[in-house]
Amino acid sequence: MNKLASFWLIISLLSISSCSCNPEKIIHFAFKGMETLMGEGFLPSEEIRALGNFQGMSVNLSNSTEGDSSESVIFLQLQNGDPMILGNQPEILARKCAELYIRDFEKSTDYQQITVQFIQSDPRNPENFAMQEYTFNTADFL
Repeated sequence: MNKLASFWLIISLLSISSCSCNPEKIIHFAFKGMETLMGEGFLPSEEIRALGNFQGMSVNLSNSTEGDSSESVIFLQLQNGDPMILGNQPEILARKCAELYIRDFEKSTDYQQITVQFIQSDPRNPENFAMQEYTFNTADFL
């Protein structure tokens, strides 16, 4: 390893170790960088989390082109929500989550559809899971 690479490695380790006392700042900085890259509102809001008391949330953006047609979809995955809330008309909850996400994500007009996935996993065996999926046209929320 050359001297310049060693120097940058030491500087990097020092800067990381000096920030280790406040990991929330590091995570906040990483999320802000992701939102800058993907667009404001890319990460699901706490308002969505609260609707179903979800333990985890993630987003995947998909653009595909086949021949003359193209399809662009937002996949909003909401994991391990409160079964009592999900059991009572989940399609209405999915629509409300989609509406809030479309409202907050500045680049939502670049996508034709949003698919909301409710995923419930077994805490004793994470390989066992159930999924409900609801798809909406983003134009319906604009």
